[in-house]
Amino acid sequence: MTQSTPQAPRHAPSEQTGPVVHPLMYHLVVQATRIPTLLRGQHVHVHGRDLIPESGRLIIAGNHVSTLDPFLIAQSLPRGRYVQFMAKKELFRGVIGRIILGGGSFPVDRTTNDLGAIRNALRILQAEGTLGIFPEGTRGGKELQGGAALLALKSKAPITPTGLHLSGKTWVVRFGPPILPSGGVKDLTARIGSEIERLSQPF
Repeated sequence: MTQSTPQAPRHAPSEQTGPVVHPLMYHLVVQATRIPTLLRGQHVHVHGRDLIPESGRLIIAGNHVSTLDPFLIAQSLPRGRYVQFMAKKELFRGVIGRIILGGGSFPVDRTTNDLGAIRNALRILQAEGTLGIFPEGTRGGKELQGGAALLALKSKAPITPTGLHLSGKTWVVRFGPPILPSGGVKDLTARIGSEIERLSQPF
């Protein structure tokens, strides 16, 4: 991968501290997204769940290979971790958009420096929430963006690098040891990218 520089709650974060999670909606969405994998005869294997901190603010940073990625990660987290994803604004339309919002995720305009999205991300972390982000920006992207590193440095949140890949009929989700934020954006982005690349390889 190349690069460019630019304590999760046991309850849902409050509306005053960022995008709100509606737990019932969150769980319904996560459970419903098991259906596509079941219909395809696929299943999910999770590795490294025990490496995820039990509490505290956290950034989940993973590679982006499928539209199912956010839901595969959500299914794989320890019970009580509500992950809130920063997702492209085009998804937040109509009924689907309302469902995504109900799950606590929020839009980002990828064509601009979306300060509103950055503020939302920082509010989630300041409320000891879990932020999900794909540093590649788009599915199959090779150039790592610096947003995850920047948010980690500003919020002092550790980053859990995450690798996803499909092996036959098995989705493999691998969590790595948390990376503590230090140094500059460029160096931290390189560390995150190296771990994501390692974790996303078949083994």
